This record gives sequence, C-alpha cells and structure tokens, in this order.
Amino acid sequence: QVQLVESGGGLVQAGGSLRLACAVSGRTSSSVAMGWFRQPPGKEREFVAGISLSGGRTYYADSVKGRFTISRDHAKNTVYLQMNSLKPEDTAVYYCAADSRHSTPRDYDYWGQGTQVTVSS
Repeated sequence: QVQLVESGGGLVQAGGSLRLACAVSGRTSSSVAMGWFRQPPGKEREFVAGISLSGGRTYYADSVKGRFTISRDHAKNTVYLQMNSLKPEDTAVYYCAADSRHSTPRDYDYWGQGTQVTVSS
C-alpha cells in the first residue's frame, strides 16, 4: 500500500508561484514512479507532469511546459511540483499519483486526496 498526502495549495495571483509537495508513505518514494494531475472546476481530471523512479525522466502536459517543474527527493520521500507564471486557467484541484508497477509513470494505482490551487486574475 502507498499513501500520498499533498500540501502547498492555496490562493495566488496570476504570475505568481506555488510549490506543491506530495509525501509518500507505505513504500519508499524511490520504488514508485509519480505524477501530478489536476481537475479544473467542471472539467475532467487531466495529466500535468510525471517523473520516473530515478527522477531522470520527466514528462509534462503541453499546457504547463516551461512553467512547471516536477522533482523528487528520495531522502524525504517527497515529490514536488514547482509552478511558476501561474495563470487563472491553472485553477484546479491538484492530485498526486503513484505508479507502483512501472519505472516510468503510465498506469497510476494510488492517488492522494488533492489540494486546491486557485489563481486570481
């Protein structure tokens, strides 16, 4: 079993930054590939970013490339999402997810509860 707890959400003005964190427990974070998803109001959940077991490979949705950075700290069992140049359309509930079966993330089997990010214009 893997437990995921997100933190770091909040209200920020357009152009600002936030860093989300996902604490991993139950297994060491180095044994699971990870990702971030988001669900904007009234829309379906969408992929934001992913990172491989080692952290050597990262993946991003086109909408966040160049603005968001996913990273991981194995010593802290934590995965981060640094979000810069935030836009109102980034407003969503952000979810951390884990793929416990592959070295690169593609089939997520564990999910966090989510953290709200609101970007005001």
